Amino acid sequence: MSMAATQVVRSEWTKIRSVASTVWTLSLAVVVTVAFGMLISALAKNEFGSMDARGRLSFDPTFISFAGTGLGQLAMIVFGVLVVANEYSSGMIRTSLAAVPQRGTFLFSKIAVATALALVVGMATSFLAFYLGQAMLGDLKASIGDPGVLRAVIGGGLYMTLITMFSMGVAAMLRSPMLSLAVLMPFFFLVSNILANVSATEKIGRFLPDQAGSKIMQVVTPVDDDTPYGPWGGLGIMVLWVIASLVGGYVVLKRRDA
Repeated sequence: MSMAATQVVRSEWTKIRSVASTVWTLSLAVVVTVAFGMLISALAKNEFGSMDARGRLSFDPTFISFAGTGLGQLAMIVFGVLVVANEYSSGMIRTSLAAVPQRGTFLFSKIAVATALALVVGMATSFLAFYLGQAMLGDLKASIGDPGVLRAVIGGGLYMTLITMFSMGVAAMLRSPMLSLAVLMPFFFLVSNILANVSATEKIGRFLPDQAGSKIMQVVTPVDDDTPYGPWGGLGIMVLWVIASLVGGYVVLKRRDA
């Protein structure tokens, strides 16, 4: 990395670190993911005795401990959007681009720093959610050494990182925090779940970034699951979505004035 690029990265790190909302959103992602995962794990332990044979066959203690990821990812989305779009809403983008005329370097540095931070937080959250969730499951718990479990736990951290990156790409395209959140929140919280759970659209829904990516956190395949890809295939689909959003963000930044 050149000296100039290193300085841009350092500048972006200072920007991200100095915004209070960064700390709040990342902290919220950890707390919500872990707490909700523990709650669902505790409920699952109580319900296990009354499950039928089909339910017990599909019982996935690892995946259950990640039940809070759906809520935690909303905080990661907010973080990703604010990192990119806050400069547009505050007007700081003009100053930033005057200081760093190479727009690709500017955007790459911002995304690289935020991604590194999201990866650290995502991994810490994933391991914490797993261990505390398993503690709630008691004798039903999985061990990190069981087949597929370490992959699922590392995958949980990668999933939260990729969600953040996808959000940054969308924010770079839309250039507004409010507009980006107005698109991303309903998409992940409502639209994606509806498409994936309605029989007429489930084959489309399973190729959306969150539905495909979350497959990496599964260890036990549900009895009636006919998904045409495995855990890494699902994560690969999510990576393609992320690349598309980041390329879109880069194209918009290159072509439009600040």
